[in-house]
Amino acid sequence: MIGTGYVGLVSGVCFSDFGHNVICVDKNPDKIAMLEAGRVPIYEPGLDAVMARNVTAGRLSFSGDLAQAVDGADAVFIAVGTPSRRGDHHADLSYVMAAAQEIAAAATGYIVVVTKSTVPVSTNRKVQAAIAEANPNLEFDVVSNPEFLREGSAINDFMMPDRVVVGVETERARKVMAEIYRPLYLRDFPIVTTDLESAEMIKYAANAFLATKITFINEIAALCEKVGADVKQVAKGIGMDGRIGNKFLHAGPGYGGSCFPKDTRALARIGQEHASPLQIVEAVVKVNEEVKRRMIDKLLDLCDGSFNGKTVLVLGVTFKPNTDDMRDAPALTIIPAMVGGGAKVRVIDPQGRQEGEALLPGVEWVSDVYTAAEGADLLVTLTQWNEFRALELSRIASSMAVPRMADLRNIYSAEAAAEAGFVAYDGIGRPRIAERDAV
Repeated sequence: MIGTGYVGLVSGVCFSDFGHNVICVDKNPDKIAMLEAGRVPIYEPGLDAVMARNVTAGRLSFSGDLAQAVDGADAVFIAVGTPSRRGDHHADLSYVMAAAQEIAAAATGYIVVVTKSTVPVSTNRKVQAAIAEANPNLEFDVVSNPEFLREGSAINDFMMPDRVVVGVETERARKVMAEIYRPLYLRDFPIVTTDLESAEMIKYAANAFLATKITFINEIAALCEKVGADVKQVAKGIGMDGRIGNKFLHAGPGYGGSCFPKDTRALARIGQEHASPLQIVEAVVKVNEEVKRRMIDKLLDLCDGSFNGKTVLVLGVTFKPNTDDMRDAPALTIIPAMVGGGAKVRVIDPQGRQEGEALLPGVEWVSDVYTAAEGADLLVTLTQWNEFRALELSRIASSMAVPRMADLRNIYSAEAAAEAGFVAYDGIGRPRIAERDAV
């Protein structure tokens, strides 16, 4: 497994739990040292226990030597990053192609090269050509095996997937992949076998569709605020339609994370390059940024039009709960706007501080909600961690200078906030309480 980032590490650990012998390779010596010491460099619930179990069993190891790890392997998975390329938003394939070159130099016998990184359509053909050119005598096949792991639920997603997608061209490679995923075949989890291009497209299309659902309900939420409807009731009503489904219909401050932002931008770019523009996807990218900016307007309204001199307590900064991932989190747009406007911002997040300290300069990190609420002018919920779902709102309200709440995850309700003593409350697409209403 080349790459010990989120996808590579989770996949490698889970494959070893299937009973396979797995070597996870990374060029970062500090990361390898950390893994060999039994420490997990990312936050994913349960991953440390599964990793420890398989290291003890002798099925899982870590190395900085790619050549040694590749030699004798039946399959090599490429699970390196494909970040958005600066300037054109296309996926940066430099790490993928570098891995392909190193595999070509190290492999001595038949090997299946499996691309697990999210890559644009035709990338696996390029990997195939690069390896063939670098090592013309090597027998190999290239397979596309995109990942569908949700941060915070990755182990369950890997062990009990909705489906596994395998883009494969030869029977020899298909048999290798069937053996690798044999435990899932035995438990009747669906394995979708396609050509290379379709497998690549499935990953992008899936993420773009989910991002579209999120953006759609966020636009509906904005309209609900204008007409007096409740977006939670609307989402429930439309989500009960089996053709729509209730997942990804939770209004909020916009999507973030490691996948949706970069994959929607990359897919839009692919459409442009092939003279087949994806207008819906392009609109989703645009609207998602507008949603984040609209949240700033909400907060400004609750702060009487100015952040200057206000004290704000923010609950959560990671893009979603049960992860430490800050990539493209709405907090990275919203919090700097408050700090830049002169607010004193206090931040609490169960896992976000390690990344957040560098990304959010000028904030005060706190560990206790109730202490941090003292003297605050505004309480903002940005990430729906379980720790924030059952707070003593009356205790918080009584200690604030001005008890006002911006509930950007709709954890609470206007009625609950008013009962607790908040004089102003604003959620997403739901009834609000303005201070003049409370007087």
